Amino acid sequence: MTSPFIFPIRIYYEDTDAGGVVYHSNYLNFFERARTEMLRNLGFEHTKLHAEYGVIFAVKAIACDFIRPAKFDDFLHTSSEINQVKKASLIFEQTLKRDEITLCTASCKIVCLKADTFQPTAIPDFLYKQFLTKSNEH
Repeated sequence: MTSPFIFPIRIYYEDTDAGGVVYHSNYLNFFERARTEMLRNLGFEHTKLHAEYGVIFAVKAIACDFIRPAKFDDFLHTSSEINQVKKASLIFEQTLKRDEITLCTASCKIVCLKADTFQPTAIPDFLYKQFLTKSNEH
């Protein structure tokens, strides 16, 4: 079994509210960055997938559980794992932690769309196979 993809996050003043606590919608940004970097780490760039294969990925649904607050200047890490792969969608399980303390979890369904019509389409075969391999490692 391999480890989940880990992406570090530093909390800046701009991420927080007046009390120095991370504003709730910013957690979605952190999870998005982690998913994007996971794809990049696997060798797939969003711009290349768009330009060469005519596909984009979009969030269809996301469920977050806000457990504890993140605060200004915290150094956190997100873990991202592909939990389910279907022909046109993926489910990522993500966790944001400070050290070993879980602050937030998310389950995110991502769909593959044709870039020109925004209609659902199959994930390109080479990428689908990579996702299947990655999801079976966990």
